[in-house]
Amino acid sequence: MMTRAETTIVLLNGPGSVGKSSIARALQAIARRPMLHVAMDSFLDMIPERYLGHPEGLVFKSVLKDGYPATEITSGPVVARTLHGMRGAVAALAYAGNDLVVDDVLLGNEISEYNEILAPYRFLKVGITAPVEVLEQRERDRGDRESGLARTQVDIVHRGIEYDLMIDSEQTGLEDCARLICEKFDL
Repeated sequence: MMTRAETTIVLLNGPGSVGKSSIARALQAIARRPMLHVAMDSFLDMIPERYLGHPEGLVFKSVLKDGYPATEITSGPVVARTLHGMRGAVAALAYAGNDLVVDDVLLGNEISEYNEILAPYRFLKVGITAPVEVLEQRERDRGDRESGLARTQVDIVHRGIEYDLMIDSEQTGLEDCARLICEKFDL
């Protein structure tokens, strides 16, 4: 079993549709040691459907931002508990000696909790960004996201976070992002 200092957690943080899940899967494919992929979307999928559009769960509100359609998200206590549990699950998986790649969208002060619970480990923070026009096109192409989510997230998702690496997924390409992460951190 690895020591805690040898256990590596790579946090991929960025707005929706920036490519975090694709980068995580590509990183899993090329890393020397097995890395488990922990995805925020998997935890949100656990929430009963009746809490979508409910104030205790997730509420999506259409707004205008800089003259463009956007979608704001309000999270209620059900979502807050779920995502707090996700961060606890990340710590538990790391405690068991698993290397992890975590994809998340940090819109508040979640980084403080991550920093605290992952302090004993090799915790690497990678910011993923892309121009908002690219993110919006990816939202349209995917078809499984509320239109305008990226526009509301792009300005706040990286606030107050000191990254070990920042990558533009449009300039670098998703597979190359994974290679860059792998090489920089010797994964």
